[in-house]
Amino acid sequence: MDEVKKNTVLIVDDENTNILALTNMLSSDYTVYAAKNGQAAISAAEKHRPDLILLDILMPEMDGFEVIAALKGSKTTKNIPVIFITGLNDSDDEEKGLALGAADYIGKPFIAGIVKLRIRNQITMINQLRTIEMLSMIDKLTSIPNRRGFDSRMDMEWSRAIRESECISMLMMDVDKFKMYNDTYGHQQGDVVLQTIAKAIVNSLNRPGDYAARWGGEEFVVLLPNTDINAASQIAEQIRLNVSDLVIPCEDDTETRVTISIGLNALTPNRNSSLELFISEADKLLYNAKELGRNRVFHPGN
Repeated sequence: MDEVKKNTVLIVDDENTNILALTNMLSSDYTVYAAKNGQAAISAAEKHRPDLILLDILMPEMDGFEVIAALKGSKTTKNIPVIFITGLNDSDDEEKGLALGAADYIGKPFIAGIVKLRIRNQITMINQLRTIEMLSMIDKLTSIPNRRGFDSRMDMEWSRAIRESECISMLMMDVDKFKMYNDTYGHQQGDVVLQTIAKAIVNSLNRPGDYAARWGGEEFVVLLPNTDINAASQIAEQIRLNVSDLVIPCEDDTETRVTISIGLNALTPNRNSSLELFISEADKLLYNAKELGRNRVFHPGN
């Protein structure tokens, strides 16, 4: 059985004794990272993306208020909840921390039971929100990611492609003559087709980073990170063939077949590149594929 992945906590404190005490309390339930100053905390948060940060207020050079302001100002770390750990008991300090985005306070000296409960409460909320978010990104009919899920993944992979100067490819796909199919066999059978095609697309992808989603209606999309146009063309053609080979049974024991058209766009983006234009071009290439007779892959090299 696979081991359940632990939630992660970053402890930020300039005192070794405090880091050690908190680590001893938490390490059995969480994966724990530590940093001893503000700059190290920001670097560790960006690197490890912890689920929760425990942040001391009184530190030399860069205090906790400055650190949380930097964390909340960064796209990478702004959504990581922060609990201040402090010996201060001034209500003005607490108000300032909450105004800067702190989720809670833990007082010093530490009381193990309170520390664990406050952290558990935050982690529980985090996990619940992630479950809700994940479910909102899944298409109910096909059980693959939906448009929202694709947009989130695309934003991440686009940024990475720019950062690492890598080519990124996407396939925009549409079921050929789907309205006619629905009119002939009924919408329930049309749903069976969409479910069957979704499985065929997913099964055609071999790398963990490749990402298939339902774009909407009878359209699907595949994101291929670190993939140039030649490799993407081979994947697109394999998907097309796998779908055309499908035999889809109907309730009256007859069998049906469908085909798809695919528009393929590929680019090594830079900071001046437009993601919206990249997606729009893929859609235009799909239109070209359909105009040329359907059941084909069309890309800029055609």
